Amino acid sequence: MKELLDEISAQMETFRENAKSQLDKGNKSAGLRARRASLDLEPLLKRFRKLSLEASNPNLAH
Repeated sequence: MKELLDEISAQMETFRENAKSQLDKGNKSAGLRARRASLDLEPLLKRFRKLSLEASNPNLAH
């Protein structure tokens, strides 16, 4: 779970930096990178949700 949280944090930082660059400087390439990072975050967050639910309710574990 710690590795997953580290991976989510790294992707969030990538997203944050690129989104800020697009907003502040109008950098279109940074916008593309931010959108890509947001797509990369989706499966990580779904995996976190699954693991979190399993940890809080062992009866859900498959």
